[in-house]
Amino acid sequence: MSLKKASLLILLVLIIDQVSKIYIKTNFMLGEEVDVLGWFRILFVENDGMAWGAKIPGSYGKILLTSFRIVAIGLISYWLWDSIKKKSPKILIISVSLILAGAIGNIIDSVFYGVIFDSSLGNIATLFAEEPYGELLKGKVVDMLYFPLYNDVLPEWIPIWGGERFVFFEPVFNVADTAISTGFGLLVVFNKKAFPKKED
Repeated sequence: MSLKKASLLILLVLIIDQVSKIYIKTNFMLGEEVDVLGWFRILFVENDGMAWGAKIPGSYGKILLTSFRIVAIGLISYWLWDSIKKKSPKILIISVSLILAGAIGNIIDSVFYGVIFDSSLGNIATLFAEEPYGELLKGKVVDMLYFPLYNDVLPEWIPIWGGERFVFFEPVFNVADTAISTGFGLLVVFNKKAFPKKED
């Protein structure tokens, strides 16, 4: 797979990711939810930290996290370039391209959204706002895809969790997260094709 085709894949994912995020930011208030199919909903949340909402404590935690993501993008970019140069299997290049696209998509939020949007809390955000909600490198990642496939109280007979409300699948994510997960998933499922053993 050529660098041109890999770049087009990355660009396509980025366009879909950023268009969907900007649409959500400029049409939804934080916490607003739309039921699409019952088991699929659009729920606008913002992630201030890492996956699953984890955070690095301290006033510079967000800057540290964003800086780490930028370094990671550099390393993944080199991995992609090196894989193409070595004519690695197509599945490897596609996987790395998806991971890179997702990483770039989320880093755009972290780096720029704090200085181009105002707050979504209690109102719909404005793009290129006069009073943005944050600072450079301190933006929040926009998430909106929610798949509560099961959302009910568990039967009493189930040990430990019986009688408690259980939601599966609870995390809210975005197109960039989907690209990263798909890329890693392809590497796991097609591991032997992506990393063929060299014959002696």
